[in-house]
Amino acid sequence: MPIESGSCASARQAKQKRKSHSLSIRRTNSSEQERAALHRDMLEGQDSKLPSSVRNTLLELFGQIEREFENLYIENLELRREIDTLNERLAGEGQTIDGAELSKGQLKTKASHSTSQLSQKLKTTYKASTSKIVSSFKTTTSRAICQLVKEYIGHRDGIWDVSVAKTQPVVLGTASADHTALLWSIETGKCLVKYVGHVGSVNSIKFHPTEQVALTASGDQTAHIWRYIVQLPTPQPTADCNQVAGEDEVEISDKDEPDGDGDGSSDCPTVRAPLTSLKSHQGVVIAADWLVGGKQAVTASWDRTANLYDVETSELVHSLTGHDQELTHCCTHPTQRLVVTSSRDTTFRLWDFRDPSIHSVNVFQGHTDTVTSAVFTVGDNVVSGSDDRTVKVWDLKNMRSPIATIRTDSAVNSRINVCVGQRIIALPHDNRQVRLFDMSGVRLARLPRSNRQGHRRMVCCSAWSEDHPICNLFTCGFDRQAIGWNINIPALLQEK
Repeated sequence: MPIESGSCASARQAKQKRKSHSLSIRRTNSSEQERAALHRDMLEGQDSKLPSSVRNTLLELFGQIEREFENLYIENLELRREIDTLNERLAGEGQTIDGAELSKGQLKTKASHSTSQLSQKLKTTYKASTSKIVSSFKTTTSRAICQLVKEYIGHRDGIWDVSVAKTQPVVLGTASADHTALLWSIETGKCLVKYVGHVGSVNSIKFHPTEQVALTASGDQTAHIWRYIVQLPTPQPTADCNQVAGEDEVEISDKDEPDGDGDGSSDCPTVRAPLTSLKSHQGVVIAADWLVGGKQAVTASWDRTANLYDVETSELVHSLTGHDQELTHCCTHPTQRLVVTSSRDTTFRLWDFRDPSIHSVNVFQGHTDTVTSAVFTVGDNVVSGSDDRTVKVWDLKNMRSPIATIRTDSAVNSRINVCVGQRIIALPHDNRQVRLFDMSGVRLARLPRSNRQGHRRMVCCSAWSEDHPICNLFTCGFDRQAIGWNINIPALLQEK
């Protein structure tokens, strides 16, 4: 009788194991409907506040996860049998292999391959299905860390920009499509000053670094520099804005939006004329900012140029040309004479004015759609956002590739802002959400949004105020209101 070789016996044994594995999986799949029906029957008699559709979805997802772990358990049993077989072969040599030594040799390769396949399958299969559920769980936690403190209501149209004064008294500024800019008391939500000097949409507002002076950019093709004098009113007790009724994602119609004159902005002091008007552009001025020191200002326009002005004389110092399409934003470095401009041509440019005799420019080409904004952080980093659904962090010393990329589920068509001290990115979305990320791209939290708090339409801009004791983040949007938030940053970073 022929004697079966060792290799043939091993092959036959492996074939039998695969067959047994296949039968086990078929048995698992055949009982899938029965198991799902059993789970539903068990839960029908239990009290639950979840809608039936959500419960059924959860049951289906947990059932799929259970099946995957059953398959993993079967594979583990096969590996244990292989260990026993190898132990028998090595017993004569006084060697054994246990589960702790799976990281060696052929078993390491097989186990790693099996684990990586399962991990990838779990990611691709369940990421889309569970992302909304996981997001809801994290939002519940975020409400304790991110609290709505105050709403600033008084504009008659959407608010494009929000900014916080750098000098005392600290006030909030908003720029609106209703052709006005308003200054607010952060503590009381009362309008302090209204600027009505523009004849077009006010697209941007920035405060002078040392004086009570504001810089606004407008659709009337000008930028205005105007002075304000404010006296802060006595703070009143703040109503509890944190009580939430209903589910997190509730659709709200236009009739539920705040009235245009909710806080009586029409009766606050009015500034009607600027100190200086900057008039060199041939198109909408979409943004403006002060260079460090406040003696010069830069503007960005839809005429594809950015202009650098001398504030005292209103003279044009440099016309910054090179972008192929309309500019979307401009920002200046907090401590150096650097300017960054973003454009619809999918690029953003860094302009260097540190040497008075020359100015250099570097082009960053890392996005595939409109770059909606680019802002500096302390040090040598720039953060850019784009309609290609990404936010990228760049090192100015290495322009070839970003050091971090944040991928989002909607276009980043709003102005991002970075908390300089804690290096936290506030990212507004057109889906009415505001998300917080760290500089490495890790998501930290999402600001709560429901039928009683948060924005009801697209969020356009955010601004950090790191030193304010009550509100340290402000957002504004198309729902004609600005919102002040208190972010518990230590708790936020600890939860990370």
